[in-house]
Amino acid sequence: MRVLAIDIDSPAQHAAMVEKLHLGFPFLSDPDRDLAITPFGVADPKDRRMLAIPTAILLAPGGEEAHRRSSSDFADRPTEEELIEEAQRLGLSPITQDTPRAGTPEPGRGAAVVGELGSYFRGAKFAARAMSMRFPEAKASSIAYGAQMDRYVEALAGLDE
Repeated sequence: MRVLAIDIDSPAQHAAMVEKLHLGFPFLSDPDRDLAITPFGVADPKDRRMLAIPTAILLAPGGEEAHRRSSSDFADRPTEEELIEEAQRLGLSPITQDTPRAGTPEPGRGAAVVGELGSYFRGAKFAARAMSMRFPEAKASSIAYGAQMDRYVEALAGLDE
């Protein structure tokens, strides 16, 4: 299994994100949405910019889609463990992957500073908890979202080490 991300940002913006978050996988740029975003059917038709819906796709060795999980927003993502378990369940073998090549980082407009993300994630968790109190039917989703925010905060703490 090889990990990569695809979105509409420029290669320079991707280089900045990989550098800032110490990501071990590359980002591919699809600004026109015609290389992967539209062919994989992940362009959000409700978004006037046609941004990609956060989606994890596992491809079999022949390139056919073996698993898909789309999320409601950028923070609702499967964990690495969930994806690895699904890949193992499907019998997909891991492969080695080179570390992304460094590009010339150029943060996009409004790029968040890593040190400020912890407050954002804690606030998002609090907001989800508050919404679940108003809408009890959303409690399970709120708990899962809060756990994801906790994992993000924990990952940020690991960047300081």
